[in-house]
Amino acid sequence: QLQLVESGGGLVQSGGSLRLSCAAPGFTLDGYAIGWFRQAPGKEREGVACIMSNDDSTEYADSVAGRFTISRNDAKNTVYLQMDNLRPEDAAVYYCAAPYLSYYNPVCADSTYYQLWGQGTQVTVSS
Repeated sequence: QLQLVESGGGLVQSGGSLRLSCAAPGFTLDGYAIGWFRQAPGKEREGVACIMSNDDSTEYADSVAGRFTISRNDAKNTVYLQMDNLRPEDAAVYYCAAPYLSYYNPVCADSTYYQLWGQGTQVTVSS
């Protein structure tokens, strides 16, 4: 069964760090592009970062560039989102997502290119 599972969310003070994980219990993430998205209450889902399927190149939203880092560990079958210098406006439910096709690179920040989604993990940042 194709499934993505996020973990690592929590409560952190402004300026703090969290590392989110995206695991795939039922399949191998190697060869899949992975995107991280977030959605705050009353706001649209926003693309945060993505890592491509072929060369592991990365893209970031302007709002997180220089503070967030996406990476993958094939041995652990996990994609990470390291979030540093967190701000209150980063608070949201964070989702990882993948397209159904392997070795396919979606438009990074466009959620319509992703068909497989995790359940989300809550990130809260106190000021």
